[in-house]
Amino acid sequence: MFDPVSFSYPPGWQNPVILRVSGALAAAGAWDAAPLETSAMGASGVSISFTYTRGALNGAFDWQIDISLYGVAANVPAGSAEWIPESLYAAGVLAAGADVQSRVQREYQTYQAVAAAAESFIYALSLGTPIERLRVRCRESGVVGTPGIVQVSANIY
Repeated sequence: MFDPVSFSYPPGWQNPVILRVSGALAAAGAWDAAPLETSAMGASGVSISFTYTRGALNGAFDWQIDISLYGVAANVPAGSAEWIPESLYAAGVLAAGADVQSRVQREYQTYQAVAAAAESFIYALSLGTPIERLRVRCRESGVVGTPGIVQVSANIY
């Protein structure tokens, strides 16, 4: 739930935010070409709800959360990326007297349907860092020749 006391000005969004209008995923497992984006300036977290209807048995889809540190593309410095995908961190093994190598990689998630009917689930994320904008990209990853249907909404707080 949005807490107006935490903001000294109105936020640039009104919950719920539509991040993907219900529709078929792209053919051949391609990521959404033009994912919807929303302002998230000043937000500390987001709850994202997904509804997926598989296109065929073993249907599944991938999603990836992208954030932008910039309010508009014109503010992106030369050589920098406008959109930054989420990452996954794995700490290395700590041993006394030795440096530790940890690993960081870009991350995306996969959901595989368990039935033919539409299935919904929620994914909550603490943003933990100041961001300006947010978007979610999706693609069919189960049966890429028969893409399913996905709708994505979010509550930003």
